Amino acid sequence: MKKLLYLLALVSVLIPVTLSAQTMPGVPAPVPTTRILAIGTLTSPLSPDEMKNLLPKEVKATVALYLEGKIDQWWAKQDGTGVVFLFNLTSAEDASAILEKLPLGVAKRMTFQLMPLGPLRPLRALLRD
Repeated sequence: MKKLLYLLALVSVLIPVTLSAQTMPGVPAPVPTTRILAIGTLTSPLSPDEMKNLLPKEVKATVALYLEGKIDQWWAKQDGTGVVFLFNLTSAEDASAILEKLPLGVAKRMTFQLMPLGPLRPLRALLRD
């Protein structure tokens, strides 16, 4: 029983300290994630057979994601090593799950670097009175 009371006393002290640290003046508010940037790189150049078999399926699946509103924009990397997608998602985990289901992801032929994006934090200064 003493251990429980000690634990409750400790928690009652720590919670206010934690909450005040999260709302301290001068500490910028967190920026919400509004998009996910996915930079894809082929693991190695595609063979002619892979291009013939995988690319048409990859394109169809990518267009379907665009039409569902999950992909906002997409580009080809100028060096020919992959693609870049801008997802209308708020979770890198959701983007990763989608990318793993694409034909090149299933074939383990493309890897992605995922970057959560959000509004520019300094713009908040314009809203201050």
